[in-house]
Amino acid sequence: MGYNSVILIVDDEPAGRETLDALLFMEGYELAFANNGAEALMKAAYLVPDLILLDIMMPGMDGFEVCRRLRSDALLAEVPVVIVTALDDRESRLRGLEMGADDFLTKPYDRAELRARVRTITRLNRYRRLLSERSKFEWMVDHADDGFVMVGDEDELRYANARARIYLGLPVDQAEPLAGAFMEAARQQYGCEPWEAWASWPRSDAGPRYLVRPETATDATLWLQVDRIEMTSLSDERYLIRLRDVTQSVIDRSVRWTFHSFVNHKLRTPLAQLTGFLDILATCNGSLSEAEKKRVLATVRHSARSLQDRLLSIFDYIDPAKPVEAAQPHCHLSQIGPMVADLAASLDLKPCPVTYDGIVDPEEVSLPLSRHTVDMILQELIENAQKFHPDRSPQLEIALYSQLNQVRIRIQDDGRPLSPDQLLRIWQPYYQAEKCFTGEVVGMGLGLSSVAEQIWSVGGSCRAYNRRDGRGLVIELTTPWATQPSPAYA
Repeated sequence: MGYNSVILIVDDEPAGRETLDALLFMEGYELAFANNGAEALMKAAYLVPDLILLDIMMPGMDGFEVCRRLRSDALLAEVPVVIVTALDDRESRLRGLEMGADDFLTKPYDRAELRARVRTITRLNRYRRLLSERSKFEWMVDHADDGFVMVGDEDELRYANARARIYLGLPVDQAEPLAGAFMEAARQQYGCEPWEAWASWPRSDAGPRYLVRPETATDATLWLQVDRIEMTSLSDERYLIRLRDVTQSVIDRSVRWTFHSFVNHKLRTPLAQLTGFLDILATCNGSLSEAEKKRVLATVRHSARSLQDRLLSIFDYIDPAKPVEAAQPHCHLSQIGPMVADLAASLDLKPCPVTYDGIVDPEEVSLPLSRHTVDMILQELIENAQKFHPDRSPQLEIALYSQLNQVRIRIQDDGRPLSPDQLLRIWQPYYQAEKCFTGEVVGMGLGLSSVAEQIWSVGGSCRAYNRRDGRGLVIELTTPWATQPSPAYA
């Protein structure tokens, strides 16, 4: 039968212990034995058995006293105790009940009755323990900082703890039944990103999934990381879902990325000019004329001053004493062309045409992001196109579309296409689109995920796919029109 329930047999007579051992051994129980009352209490505290078969007539501490002490112990008070006795009088039975016994067995035993009673009691005790443990688990889950949801095979809601009900806008009363599907509840408040990872929900684990609630006039941005595991039980609860608030870590990562990009953009050109002309001076071996030396030194001086100015601007950027503006101006679409031209020039790329489709006046349409953030996004995408191009000289085409109060930025290159797996994982943090993670690709793989985080945080979406008219990659970023100031950290 193999329930693996633990039964403690207490009897001072070896014959009594051997008889019960013979009757129960083949039933698959784990049997333990005690010779007297003191040993019984010690072993019961150590084993916390599923059942105690307790003989009454023992020298010293009899079975009644053992039962009384068991019932006064908080750890053992719920353990079923069956008194085994040759006494068949009413007084002994009443005393046993007063001491807390659950049942009686009279010697000599009816084998079938003994096995049936033991089987029933151990099953009920295991069930009681499971209910107790589940009650403790549910209390712990209901007081957890994370949201926990159980859904059925078709994503139908079966259970949600208190935090998950708040996150999903479900009835807060745990006694109130749940209705509908998890995704149905999630989409009412959140964007499901990245779209590619959610396409197979809930049946496959396609990588990190997020629920993103964009900032509004009354609520801050909220990021929930969604993890799910498949449950092995045969109940209707097929998947366990955890909703974890990762808003602060996303913001911190965004701040690190924007600052890194800002510093890189500010310092690259003057540093390259300064070191280049210093190399000329170091290797000319006196071959330069005085006029040429003056021109080189003038350029070096200009580059040094430019580097100094840019370093000072960085110090201003990170100066904690400076007041932080509550909001930064939104980026107008008319500003994107000059940004692209500046970035292309700083990277020694061919001119990148920027076209407008469905946009009459780019000055009248704004993105819900600051100019600084849009500049960092464009820098990341253009640098990626250069980094992964076979000749490091991509021909970029950038088009801006506006339709139904949305803006779409489409960046197309003529570099290497990506595999389906790379396209699926391109927006994941710490992922780099190379054949193996060799560390040869510069950077830590946070760039595109940070771009996605900025876009998702304002209610937008990101798509990446291979060109259909030739080699190359297409990145599409879609955002709503700006309706309010962008977040101060953007």
